[in-house]
Amino acid sequence: MGRRRSFGDLCYGLLIGGLALLAVTIIVAPVVIVLMTSFTEGAALKFPPTGFSFRWYEQLFDEAKSRQIHKAAGNSLHVAFFATLIGVVLATLASLALARNPHKLARVADSLFMSPLVLPGITFGLAALVYFTTMGFRPSLDLMIAGHLVVTMPFILRTTTASLSQLDPALLDSSRSLGATWLYTLRRVTLPLIAPGIAAGAFLAFMSSIDNVAVSLFLSNARTDTLPIRMWGMMEATLDVRVAAVSGVLITAAFLLMLLMEWTVGFTRRMRD
Repeated sequence: MGRRRSFGDLCYGLLIGGLALLAVTIIVAPVVIVLMTSFTEGAALKFPPTGFSFRWYEQLFDEAKSRQIHKAAGNSLHVAFFATLIGVVLATLASLALARNPHKLARVADSLFMSPLVLPGITFGLAALVYFTTMGFRPSLDLMIAGHLVVTMPFILRTTTASLSQLDPALLDSSRSLGATWLYTLRRVTLPLIAPGIAAGAFLAFMSSIDNVAVSLFLSNARTDTLPIRMWGMMEATLDVRVAAVSGVLITAAFLLMLLMEWTVGFTRRMRD
């Protein structure tokens, strides 16, 4: 009987390990292929690459040859920064109001805040375009910030709420019993303790905004296109190898930022919470 259980455990471990390896391969293989392709000597976007060269990275960072890409990247950073900044303020306030509120309306409000994660991005992008057009607004960076704010704020709300749920209420009671005002307690006790959760959510929101296509596609025009839309157009028109170089820069930047977040706020632990 013991041998059968040991054999079953071995088979189970091999199965789970094989599935995990397959999942990792599916996730990592496209990234590796893109990185390898970005160093090709050839003028075509194909795999396997021919030779090894930094020519496409040199062209990517050349202001004259890649002015439109730089402009699109600047628009993406502008939108992501302000959408994240406003999202941090609004999501933190919403989390403070909803985290320990026992009222049923609080749960309804929390579900409404999280609903953009359930709604398909292309659906929300079209709905946002129709709504803003009806209101008389034209596609612009400001509208794009508003659209990105809706779809990225749930990330900040969720991680902040998780941090608040782990906050010991005795600390807040002690602060109030010592005569501290609500605002002083918030500034000196609550916010410092939940800051790692806010930072983790801000990181997720920023990266989600940088990578967003669906909302940006509907709320941008020829002058306000973002980096993902510019890359999409380059892929459709010419299969420009600089697309792979841009992907390489984004992958490297995201990896370094993730390491920084892991080192400063324990990003993995915050995601588990």
